[in-house]
Amino acid sequence: MDDRMRISDADREHVTERLREHFAAGRLDSEELDERTTAALNAKTYGDLRRVMADLPEPAPVGASTGAMPPPDWAGRQHVLAYRRGPRLLPLALLVLFAAIILPPVGFVFFAFLKVILLIWLVTCVAGLFTAARFRRHLRRNSQPGNSSWRGW
Repeated sequence: MDDRMRISDADREHVTERLREHFAAGRLDSEELDERTTAALNAKTYGDLRRVMADLPEPAPVGASTGAMPPPDWAGRQHVLAYRRGPRLLPLALLVLFAAIILPPVGFVFFAFLKVILLIWLVTCVAGLFTAARFRRHLRRNSQPGNSSWRGW
């Protein structure tokens, strides 16, 4: 970045945040923090910010581009850890299957119910595949070059 390029409020805030981190780490005393924070908030260019942070360790130079654009504010937090609550599904399913095998009357009912559910799922998937193929064929047929209007079914 050019040292004469003007900075935004977000750049100033980033530098003041880094100054607070250095103060918390013990690299700055309270007077230095006040002086540098005032200088950072009054800075107009990247060169002014670099002078404020010149003698402090920095992961990247102020105003230096890392090559990747930061995510937009509306994208939310990047590294959110998800914690699973309750029992895992696979051990629970294995327990039900094991109980259905051991208990013969319950097992026959369970497997009959499972067959019906799988059959409904299979019929739905096959019907969806045929519908998608028919729709694609219809789009290909009606989207000939030179045909600017799309005709419905």
